[in-house]
Amino acid sequence: MELEIRDNVAILRFDDGKANAVGHDFIDGMNEGLDKAEADAKAAVIVGRPGRFSGGFDLSEFQKGPDEAQALLRRGTEMFMRLYGHPQPLVAACTGHAIAAGAFLLLSSDTRIGTEGDFKIGLNETAIGMTLPVFGHELAANRLSKRHFTAAFIQANLYGPNEAVDAGFLDQVVAAEQLEETAIGIAAQLAELPGDAYAANKRDSRAVSLERIKASLG
Repeated sequence: MELEIRDNVAILRFDDGKANAVGHDFIDGMNEGLDKAEADAKAAVIVGRPGRFSGGFDLSEFQKGPDEAQALLRRGTEMFMRLYGHPQPLVAACTGHAIAAGAFLLLSSDTRIGTEGDFKIGLNETAIGMTLPVFGHELAANRLSKRHFTAAFIQANLYGPNEAVDAGFLDQVVAAEQLEETAIGIAAQLAELPGDAYAANKRDSRAVSLERIKASLG
């Protein structure tokens, strides 16, 4: 994770040179970035690598065994809880493909800006034989369009960027060269809102879902 603070916005850039998989290092970087955002900024932006926002959980960690898989899934759930409940405006700059946990990063963010291109965005868990945990149900139910919910969540439909706006994964699509500056500009505008009110309204509107996710952790 590379961190920059600009115009009261913490910019968190993730680039592992590959799929930007959500593993322990990714989660550590996200938590570090959010800590810095809360301490030194008024809003945050998550930026992926060119062509790949995130390809999902690190499957190599899951393949180590059930204990390792459960450990990563728990940490991932806690990360999504933190993102969804982050008290500041949180903007995602979706730089390309966003599959599975990558799509949940979008659903956890307040505002999602995507890039034009031949990219796929969505939840493929049913297609690969996986059952989604509680955090997945809560984020999808709260952020996806009801018209697309069955196709997106149950039937594993993947969307191009413009289709992803209608489905509820993205809010806006721009040219690649405009993506990062657009996301930072939106975050800077949101940072001008009264922070206490923003945090309270986000917390209260998402409290039920966050409690359900927390309860699922045992």
